[in-house]
Amino acid sequence: MSMGLLQILFFSFLFLLLHEYNLFIGINTYLLFDNIYFFFFNLCSDTTPTLVYQPFAFLKLAILACHEAKLTTRKRNLFGYVLFFISFLLVLVLDLATSGGGGLGTFIRICVISGLFGVADAHVQGGMIGDLSYMQPEYLQSFLADVAASGTLTSVLRLITKAAFENSKNGLRKGAILFFAISAFFELLCVILYAYAVPKLPIVKYYRTKAASEGSKTVSADLAAGGIRALPQREVEEDPEQLERLSNKELLQRSVDYAFDLFLIYVLTLSIFPGFLSEDTGSHSLGSWYALVLIAMYNVWDFIGRNIHLIESLKLESRKVLMLAILSRFLLIPAFYFTVKYADQGWMIMLTSLLGLTHGYLTVCVLTSAPKG
Repeated sequence: MSMGLLQILFFSFLFLLLHEYNLFIGINTYLLFDNIYFFFFNLCSDTTPTLVYQPFAFLKLAILACHEAKLTTRKRNLFGYVLFFISFLLVLVLDLATSGGGGLGTFIRICVISGLFGVADAHVQGGMIGDLSYMQPEYLQSFLADVAASGTLTSVLRLITKAAFENSKNGLRKGAILFFAISAFFELLCVILYAYAVPKLPIVKYYRTKAASEGSKTVSADLAAGGIRALPQREVEEDPEQLERLSNKELLQRSVDYAFDLFLIYVLTLSIFPGFLSEDTGSHSLGSWYALVLIAMYNVWDFIGRNIHLIESLKLESRKVLMLAILSRFLLIPAFYFTVKYADQGWMIMLTSLLGLTHGYLTVCVLTSAPKG
C-alpha cells in the first residue's frame, strides 16, 4: 500500500513520540536509578533497581509471547503506556512523601517501581515491534531508529540538567525531578496518541484490516477504534492451511539463529554499557562530565548505526555473515580492557562510539531480516 510523503513523515513522527517512553527506560536507566538512588533518596549508589527491571521485563515478555494470540493488541499497548505514566508519577509522589529521604522502605519502593517499569516495557516494546513486523520492515527500522533517537534526547537532557543545576543546592535532585516530570508528560502524550491518533492512520487501518481478514482475533478493538465495524471475510475453504498459524515452538525453530544473534548483541553491549561506562574508567580531564560524554557518544552512534540500513547497498541480510559480524564484536571486550589500563579518554570515546554504531546497525539488521523468514 503506497503512502504520500506527508503521511510517511507523520507516521514516522508519531511513532517517534510513541517511543519516547524510552527516554528514561532500558539502557538509559543509569541516568535514573544510579544518580537518583544516591542523590534523590540519599542512599548509597547501587545498580539494584536496574537489575530488578530486567527480570521483570523478561518474564513478562515471555508470558506475553506464550499468550499473544489471545491478547488484544490495543489493550496490551495501552496498558503498557498507562503503566509507564503511573510509574513515573509514583517516583515523584515517593519523593514528596519522603521529602527526598532514604531508608530501607524507600529502597524497597524504588525496586517495586523499577519492576513496574520492566512490566510496562514488555507490554509496549514487544507489542509495538510485533505490530510493525507484520506491516513492513521499513516501518520497523524507523521505529528502532526512534529508540536510539530517544536515547540521544535523554543524553542531551541529562547534559542540560547537569549544566543548569550543577552548582545549585540539591542540584542533581532538582534535575532528576525535572527528568521525571518531563517523562510523565511524554507518557501522557503517548497514551493519548496511541488511543486516538494511531488507530485512525490509513496505513494502520489497512494492515489491521488485512490481519483481521486473515483470521487474527487480536485487532478487533483497534479496528473499532479506527471506525471499522464490519470486518471483511476471506474465503478459507480453498486453502485451509493458508491461514494456519505456526506455534511459538515452530517460529523459534525457524528463527533460532536470529534469537541467538540478538542475545549475543545485548550480552556484549550490556556487559559494557551503561554500567562499565558510568564508572570511573581512569584518569581523564572531563571530571564528572566524562561518563555523561561516553553515554552521549554511545547514543549518538547507536542512532547513526540504526539508520545505515536505509542505504540499500549497506544492508546485511545473510544469516552467516550476521553471525560472524556479531561474534567479532566480542573483540571489544579486550579492547576496552586495554584502553582503560593504557590509553587516554580519546581512545575510550572512540571505542564507545564503535560499540554504539555496531549495536544499532546489527540490531536493525537482525530485527528487519527475521520477519522475512
